[in-house]
Amino acid sequence: MLPPASASNQLNQEKQLAAAAALRWVRDGMILGLGTGSTAAHFITLLGEAVRNGQLRVQATATSQASEAQARELGIPLLEPRRGLRFDLTVDGADELDPQLRLIKGGGGALLREKILATASEYLLIIADSSKLVPQLGQFPLPLEVVPFALPWVLDAVAELGGPPVLRHNRQNPQEPARSDQGNLLVDCHFNQISDPAQLATQLQTIPGVVEHGLFLGLARAALVTQGEQVMVARPGIGPVPATGFAELP
Repeated sequence: MLPPASASNQLNQEKQLAAAAALRWVRDGMILGLGTGSTAAHFITLLGEAVRNGQLRVQATATSQASEAQARELGIPLLEPRRGLRFDLTVDGADELDPQLRLIKGGGGALLREKILATASEYLLIIADSSKLVPQLGQFPLPLEVVPFALPWVLDAVAELGGPPVLRHNRQNPQEPARSDQGNLLVDCHFNQISDPAQLATQLQTIPGVVEHGLFLGLARAALVTQGEQVMVARPGIGPVPATGFAELP
């Protein structure tokens, strides 16, 4: 087993490789959705370099204020939300993905905007390190974005579903609750194993006060998952194959 520092360095390298592979499928003139999180940040950095070098002309909308600030600093042209706006490609990370490319997202607190852009995209491509591919969802706590007034009742309802809920706290100020970019509260639900993600998604959607949940079902078209030094392409129900075999989006 690798020491913690070595394991962390390896996962970071895997994230960089997945991000670089995703950039191969960005075409000139595309309208892009930019994800949130450490792996997505690597992609945004590489995309910014390609834009500055004149290799790509793209426009983008980001799934969080943090990603938006990074993109703006790197000179990536940004689009405001508008009616009729569709994205050719959204590149985002995931906290967990299973063999059907069902996802848990929202560890960074951006699950609402992430789902909005994913739903408005022609193609959602997930980029991930090897630790994110799991046989079954649920070990990573499932995030919820919750209206503050509804918090007590949401906590009661989620507990009844078997996922002990924990209110997320601000990392910089642990005395304060963490809030999304929309000002809502974030709750992490510890199901450990989610045997029927579709059923759970339906149950969570019916709880008043839950703005959005972190189950992304039927949205991802493909995932780039790095295993060691090789980037693999996974598609729903199709085992990973080397990404080198694809000249276009799979």
